[in-house]
Amino acid sequence: MQTSKELIALLDLKDLGENNFSGNSYTIGSPHVFGGQVLAQAVNAAYRTIPENRFLHSLHAYFLEVGDLTIPINYHVAEMRNGGSFSTRRVTASQNGKTIFIMAASFHIKEKGFEHQATFDSKIKQPEDLLSWDDMLAQFGDFLPKSTKAFLSVKRPIEFKPVRVPNPMDPKDLPANEQVWFRLKGKEHTNLDYRTKQEILTYISDYNVLNAAFNPNASTYNFANTQTASLDHSMWFFRDFDFNDWMLFSAESPNAFGARGLAKGNIFTRNGKLVASFAQEGLMRPVRK
Repeated sequence: MQTSKELIALLDLKDLGENNFSGNSYTIGSPHVFGGQVLAQAVNAAYRTIPENRFLHSLHAYFLEVGDLTIPINYHVAEMRNGGSFSTRRVTASQNGKTIFIMAASFHIKEKGFEHQATFDSKIKQPEDLLSWDDMLAQFGDFLPKSTKAFLSVKRPIEFKPVRVPNPMDPKDLPANEQVWFRLKGKEHTNLDYRTKQEILTYISDYNVLNAAFNPNASTYNFANTQTASLDHSMWFFRDFDFNDWMLFSAESPNAFGARGLAKGNIFTRNGKLVASFAQEGLMRPVRK
């Protein structure tokens, strides 16, 4: 999967009738289904039951079991409430009759109200001055650990440029934050509707998020000695946006304890408009050999 067109097709579920839908999977380098894919497909399923004048403003989800890449995921949408201004849906994802994921999502009509937003760091390094994951693979692939090289080698429809790039050959503990510029590859995303853009942003939001929680232990943490998994994920959507320019994913971690780490943060447009916030807790279990 290399283009935004392919990503949109992946997230567009097959309608099975009676609020039931089905979707396939694509690996991002893990042996299990990517959590961001399940999140975004669940949003697609919920939206298929929502009136056109209402838009997703929040979601809260739990990952219950790992997903099997080789078989379809079935999504069932329960219509919990249709009020004057809000609609609420519960989405259940399953494989082979076993529930692997649940999500509650709320949709709101467009209204005007009070406004403020978090401050955007205008002095942050710009993407033109940074290396992308593809650049890192091309320049340093022969020197990277096998697991890192394999992850970076997967073809993706998204380009990522981390603001801070740690040296894998000389790992050091880092501040509990992570900032990454991202954009969609190709030109097929210039006229997307808001619903589709929200699905894509939900997909992207599960990338990089737990790095903020791992960074304070970066001198000892690696893929081989730690079992990791997303446990839950929440998002709040605020303002419309487009994918025609770079956007900034900015996360911080207030805590890691008891084999779990928490990360939270914001997603900005390049000109500083806050479009969404997120929070995720993940498993960070040291593996003892």
